[in-house]
Amino acid sequence: MTKPLVAVLSGAGVSTDSGIPDYRGPNGLWRRDPEAEKLVTYEYYMRDPEIRRRSWQLRRGNRALRAEPNAAHRAVAELERSGIPVRVITQNVDGLHQLAGLPARKVLELHGTARSVVCTKCHARGPMEDALARVEAGEEDPPCLECGGILKSATVMFGERLDPLVLGEALAIAKACTLFIAVGSSLQVQPAAGLAGVAADNGARLIIVNAEPTPYDDRAQEVIREPIGTSLPALLTRVREDTPA
Repeated sequence: MTKPLVAVLSGAGVSTDSGIPDYRGPNGLWRRDPEAEKLVTYEYYMRDPEIRRRSWQLRRGNRALRAEPNAAHRAVAELERSGIPVRVITQNVDGLHQLAGLPARKVLELHGTARSVVCTKCHARGPMEDALARVEAGEEDPPCLECGGILKSATVMFGERLDPLVLGEALAIAKACTLFIAVGSSLQVQPAAGLAGVAADNGARLIIVNAEPTPYDDRAQEVIREPIGTSLPALLTRVREDTPA
């Protein structure tokens, strides 16, 4: 018997127990401080060397690069190791699902990753830690080593589109899954939020784990308001127990 596919949409709330604040949300730093938002806005970043210099200094202090997976990340990885088909669609850029042991091929990063850099000219990619080492050595705005183009974090900045291939795969997973768990997401930012509706429309059981109400609560079979660090592991244990061997 083919086991049902479990899709997990993870938002910023999944990583707060790892010490990562919500920068990008409606009440996050980028929205509250217009000057800070410029540091992650593509248009400003590309045209202003001073913005890029400040952005590199910000990256040096990025908590996401020093964070460790928490109980929620580990619970998702444990579910996958149990033999149940799992796909994670994450709005986070911290790479903590992979660090917890989930295979990278089973994680779709809608907003990219803070652990890599990409050239805006030739699209060459490399580790963020290598670029930050160059900043530490005195390069305030390190160019691409391949072509001399402007380097940026491999995250989706304000003003950039999501990767259509990644989004297309996320939509396919939402349509194919049997269970869709939205955890730690306000489900207000499109198109990611709409994946919950797509899953429900295609017959999936929708479970929402979030401290605050979301626009999709009335579509869910179950809504959990308890802290994610304890409620998600308990939920996924229940999923394992309810899944035929």
